[in-house]
Amino acid sequence: MRQARADEYAEFAAARAGHLYRSACLLTAGDTHLAEDLVQETLGRLYVRWGRVSRVGNPAAYTQTVLTRVFLAHQRRRSSGERVTDVLPDLPGAQGGDAPLRLTLLDALSRLPPKDRAVIVLRYWEDRSVEQAADVLGVSSAAVRTRCVRALGRLRHLLGEDLAEYVRP
Repeated sequence: MRQARADEYAEFAAARAGHLYRSACLLTAGDTHLAEDLVQETLGRLYVRWGRVSRVGNPAAYTQTVLTRVFLAHQRRRSSGERVTDVLPDLPGAQGGDAPLRLTLLDALSRLPPKDRAVIVLRYWEDRSVEQAADVLGVSSAAVRTRCVRALGRLRHLLGEDLAEYVRP
């Protein structure tokens, strides 16, 4: 029984790890090392509770919720020794295609407060409803709508006309 649960967890974790990592990269505005740490923390917490989580109707949504909460908790306890920079490092695999657009968007996301970034990722990357995002963040639906409007306005202000040069005709 125990081995069967461990195998079930390993299969689930392997299937979801890529998606979790992409979400974590967006939450961290491109900090791949922190994204890996957040995914590992999420999967560790999930493993401890797998017996209960596996019986939940949608363990994938539960896992995304844990990832978002792990990210927000990390932001609250962030060391004062870290320094924010406006220069993004070269990201592996970002050589072709829409790399300039990705870097521009990640830079703009990095300038948003963590909760605003979480709302944007939940609503537009995870395609969650306002109510689902509110449940994940532990706030009211009105707070999510307000934060979403402000975050999108801030993104528009940050991106300005720069984004138009990356849009394909």
